[in-house]
Amino acid sequence: MKTQDNRDRIAAIYVRLSEEDHDKVHETDDSLSIQNQKSMLLEFASKHGWTVYDIYNDDDYAGADRSRPEFNRLITDAREGKFGIILCKTQARFTREMELVEKYIHGLFPIWGIRFVGMVDGADTSVKGNKKARQINGLVNEWYLEDMSENIKSSLDDLRRKGHHIGAWVRYGYMKDPNQKGHIIPDPVAAAVVERIFKMYLEGNSRADIARILNSEQIPPPGLYKIQQGDKYKNAFMAGEWDSCSISRILKEEMYIGNMVQGRQASESYKTKKLRTLPKEDWIRVIGTHEAIISLETWNQTQALLAVGARSFTRSEEIGLFSRKVYCGHCNKLMRTGRSKRKSGTYYNYVICVRRHPEINPCPVHAVSNALMEKTILDQLDILAAKYKDGSLFSEIMDEESTIGIEIKRLKAELAQHKKKLVEYETGLKCLYLDKASGSISNSDYQFLSRELSAGKELAERKVDLCTENYNKILRSQEILREKAGVLESYSRPKELTRSMVETFIDHIVICSSSDGTSKQEIKIYWNF
Repeated sequence: MKTQDNRDRIAAIYVRLSEEDHDKVHETDDSLSIQNQKSMLLEFASKHGWTVYDIYNDDDYAGADRSRPEFNRLITDAREGKFGIILCKTQARFTREMELVEKYIHGLFPIWGIRFVGMVDGADTSVKGNKKARQINGLVNEWYLEDMSENIKSSLDDLRRKGHHIGAWVRYGYMKDPNQKGHIIPDPVAAAVVERIFKMYLEGNSRADIARILNSEQIPPPGLYKIQQGDKYKNAFMAGEWDSCSISRILKEEMYIGNMVQGRQASESYKTKKLRTLPKEDWIRVIGTHEAIISLETWNQTQALLAVGARSFTRSEEIGLFSRKVYCGHCNKLMRTGRSKRKSGTYYNYVICVRRHPEINPCPVHAVSNALMEKTILDQLDILAAKYKDGSLFSEIMDEESTIGIEIKRLKAELAQHKKKLVEYETGLKCLYLDKASGSISNSDYQFLSRELSAGKELAERKVDLCTENYNKILRSQEILREKAGVLESYSRPKELTRSMVETFIDHIVICSSSDGTSKQEIKIYWNF
């Protein structure tokens, strides 16, 4: 234990570097800058006749990181009185946060009898009148952190808006392109699983069913698959088996149609690593940045099923052929699926209105068999396909595509204008910061101009986001129209109607009483095109 008499001649050296380890030979080595800091500080201590108690070395840590291991060990040893001086290259090496400057350098260190010395910037708590200079340094460092944080965020968001993938991990089903930074490509093994999950869901399997099938085949879930590929992967959804939640996440993931979706979370502040989830409208979406694993048609069908929570009304866990698709034309309620047994012992399925039997205002609509609806739909699809092939429906689709094409051209030009304006504001802010740093403008002018430019930048960002959203929507409409045309062009009558076909072609069906006054039901089909 050091005595109070000699403690003021005992120094603890603290060194820190936050840059990349490009100058290291081995990962465990000290970087060149750290070695230089140690040499300078040891020489400085020797010149002043100080004994070095220990060297505390945080390599690859930012000045705002409060979890630095050696920094925290230094604070613990200072509290226990193991030395009387803390020596750093500059005050910024110790911390860039004004809050920590006040807490330790101006607060606790004097109480603990610790002298703080910054070799290069002249910070020294033993010198009267030096406090204001240290506080100014602290404010400058704080501004630096704020500006650096905003610049990094702005740069990363700019890359995201350009469709570059940012992050250590990619979505299950994809892998980083080894030949192009920021680009992702399908992982053949995982992509096949993703494609199969969508297919099974559209075929009528529930999410729980799909999870059971994958587990029975011993197909590893996303987290486990990454680990098996040699990745040091860990997150809150780590599990050894598939479950309904993991299937749901895949079915709802837009990246599988070739769109880059990023910026789903943001840090609360540059002072903390805590993240908050952003609303979907604030996410950054870029259309067509990488190869799709599933078609847009499959995606739209899947989202429609997920939105209504379609289930069979029978005991089977498969989604019913017309589940959540048929409405009563009298009360506008969804019609219920039923199943009855014929005298022959065979079963038949039908839909029936839930208000058929109430005492007050009962619905006149009676049950309609699935077989009749299936025949009606296939007959009308035959007519539509014939109309497309003879050119009448084809011309309608081409007219609509021409209108969409004009709107795409207009939105593309508008988006380019807004992006150009955004770049101008970002460049202006950077130049303004350099003017402030060089002393070309006063602090009050800087604050005023910074507010003006920041407000303009925020407005430009909102316009870019809104225009991007509208542009993406119209592109989606164009793609849907082309896929519908392709389906009709290659359509041939199948042996039976499937749930997947119902999702592809039909928005909803309405069952009405016949207009001729008979008990026959009228089936009105509202197509997706």
